[in-house]
Amino acid sequence: MPHLTTTAAAAASTGVRTALGVPGFAHPLVAPAQWAELARPGTPLDWVVLNVSAGPGTRPDPHCLEAAGRLRGAGVRVLGQLDLTYGARSFADVLGDAHRHLDWYRVDGFLLDRCPGERAALPEVRRAVTTLRAISDTAHIVLGHRRHPYPGYAENADQLVTFSGPWSDYRWSQVAEWTADYPPDRFCHFVHSVPLGHLDEALRIARWQGAATIYFTDRTDRGGRTDPWETMPGYWDDIVSRIGTGVSE
Repeated sequence: MPHLTTTAAAAASTGVRTALGVPGFAHPLVAPAQWAELARPGTPLDWVVLNVSAGPGTRPDPHCLEAAGRLRGAGVRVLGQLDLTYGARSFADVLGDAHRHLDWYRVDGFLLDRCPGERAALPEVRRAVTTLRAISDTAHIVLGHRRHPYPGYAENADQLVTFSGPWSDYRWSQVAEWTADYPPDRFCHFVHSVPLGHLDEALRIARWQGAATIYFTDRTDRGGRTDPWETMPGYWDDIVSRIGTGVSE
């Protein structure tokens, strides 16, 4: 199988704990039970993304502040979503969103979604990350490339999202060889349209490819018409129990 490579197998043997990184549910008014579920004690969460309205929104939202505060009270990191639109957004707009996330929702870091991955774009992304760390020196920074980027990006963030897409692509995906130089807790995989019967296989792929932060769901994007991350997967309890008990290969 393409994902079972020598370098990936070496990375998977480190014993790093697998945890869930939640890309962001629908607004807390639309999905209150799902946000409440995230704060349940013992849920194996690495972090949860807060996306109020394509970012922090235009004004403070008390419902999102309450949801974020409940998670932080449970010891869960909350990351503000910043959309880089693959480098098309201006630095000033991204920084403005970051300040609003910090001022309004007291986020613990940021997911820089739709982050470019080309070598030429690295200096501008490095500039953004350096500035974010200057305004929040403890910020946890995740670069949402959605695919393997130029290796230099790994030196400029806490984590990289190196896969985001459907199960039909993930089950045949290959890990970039350079990722073996880093521990699994540096990489994240988001996979939608994963049937319950393939959940264990998906977990094995993540471990073999050396990704310690994952999010799998049976929700689909309906050909790009819907957001597969906005609702909790139908097998939420199953995946929580598998990760929480450290299911092995």
